[in-house]
Amino acid sequence: MQEQTFTLSAANSPAAERAAFIRKTYTHLAGALLLFTGLEYYLVNAPFAQKMAMAMTSGFSWLIVLAAFMGVGYVSDRMARSQSSEGMQYLGLGLFVVAEAIIFLPLLYIATMYSDAGLIPTAGLMTLLLVGGLTATVFITKKDFSFLSGILSIGFFVAMGFIVCSMIFGFSLGLVFSSVMVLFAAGSVLYTTSNVMHHYHPSQHVAASLALFSAVALMFWYILQILMSLTGRD
Repeated sequence: MQEQTFTLSAANSPAAERAAFIRKTYTHLAGALLLFTGLEYYLVNAPFAQKMAMAMTSGFSWLIVLAAFMGVGYVSDRMARSQSSEGMQYLGLGLFVVAEAIIFLPLLYIATMYSDAGLIPTAGLMTLLLVGGLTATVFITKKDFSFLSGILSIGFFVAMGFIVCSMIFGFSLGLVFSSVMVLFAAGSVLYTTSNVMHHYHPSQHVAASLALFSAVALMFWYILQILMSLTGRD
């Protein structure tokens, strides 16, 4: 099947087509979040959860897990952007959600077993409120935040450098790093939401939802880290 070339962004599309694109994007985002929640509930409560969490985080295993996750993330994004197969797009989104659920297992297992029962729901609610506020900001102001691309790229490599060094030299990244990463995630939400409005083609709702899901998951990860640090469960 010959691939279609995308030339018209959602921002320049007719109002009805643009509204349908936004509705589909956030419907798919909600579906991805629900799938992630279900998978994570199964993984955390599975008989193998503790052994799997320990295997993922012992020694330098976490570096391998992170590298594998980034590789899967790249492949998933490429699949979700497929112009020739809608099935391939959904496969990419599903693959990424599964990868996120796996990489979240150690953190959520510790939070579930050794923290207050309300910690994870609180982190989830805080994440949704922050994401909702940032999303509203983009939709109300209609500002294009594409200028954040370079800042986020540099921030990503700096953050990865700190993470790798912390594992090699054995120091804790701490509360300050998690707080900075929440700001980084907020910038990612602004940037991605802006792209949804200004740069994605109306048929790219699956790829757009994957990008949004990635930003939301990143924010949830570090908000949960902060709450665990404040309660002494990091």
